[in-house]
Amino acid sequence: MATLSLFLTLLAGGIAALSLCSALVVHFKSPKPRPRDDSENYSLCIDEKHERQRLGSLWDEARVDLSIIVPAYNEEERLPVLLNDIREYVANRRESGGFSYELIIMDDGSKDKTSEVALEFARIHGICELRVVKHIVNRGKGGAVTQGILSATGRNILFCDADGATRFSDIDALLAKMNDGPVIAIGSRNNQALSGTVVERSHLRAFLQWGFHTYVTLLGVRGVRDTQCGFKLFSRRAARLVFPNMHVERFIFDIEILLLARYQDISVVEVPVNWHEVAGSKMSIVRDSIQMALDLLAVRLNYMLGNWIIAESKD
Repeated sequence: MATLSLFLTLLAGGIAALSLCSALVVHFKSPKPRPRDDSENYSLCIDEKHERQRLGSLWDEARVDLSIIVPAYNEEERLPVLLNDIREYVANRRESGGFSYELIIMDDGSKDKTSEVALEFARIHGICELRVVKHIVNRGKGGAVTQGILSATGRNILFCDADGATRFSDIDALLAKMNDGPVIAIGSRNNQALSGTVVERSHLRAFLQWGFHTYVTLLGVRGVRDTQCGFKLFSRRAARLVFPNMHVERFIFDIEILLLARYQDISVVEVPVNWHEVAGSKMSIVRDSIQMALDLLAVRLNYMLGNWIIAESKD
């Protein structure tokens, strides 16, 4: 009897401690996205009048074939590589037929010349489709992606990292997975053995990715082997289901995308892409890994406890 009493006491104590920890994580780590400043409803481009242009809306009818959203924070050195890769891809697409696009650089409160570099590239190459949105303060990668996609006018919408780590022409493999329904095609760095694609990654990054994937699986996010690759394509219908419901503005936002896709029965397919590690990452391996682990726990708890309700689509 004494042993059973001790066991029950320890069990009650463990449950109480777990509940307290969960409450603290939800209270202190739940993201609270800020509303847009009015200036963030406008973009800069190289039009003749040099006037700000009001952004479109995800709820408008699609006006171009593809929207490309690039979150950028202090990317003046790495961004031109990606921009040139996109320029070459677009030129090749237009040789084989009509192709319309928009390229939105989400300057997420940069302290360098990210915006100026992007606009100068557009001037040099005559890219009228390139626009720059400047955030008054840094939101985080997830916030920049979300705000960009909420303003996209493409039938399909891609976000890709500013470092150019993924070969941009691999988007064709993602586009091949699109259909009339809600679909998300995810670039994957884990299928190279099956596909012949090339992935160059340091041993430390590979180990951390394995550990993170294990943690994500334990928290119930299964079925996707590479959740964090910064090369994801959304049909317009899928984007309308996912991004109005987004809360996370930091690195863990990819996981919330996948959770929202699962809750709403959106098709998610992984597609092998060519990828190489690029120097200059803004991510701190130790600090941000701990931050991501806590943020992921907060996200999972908020959905499990019903604190975050998924709004019905207007589509």
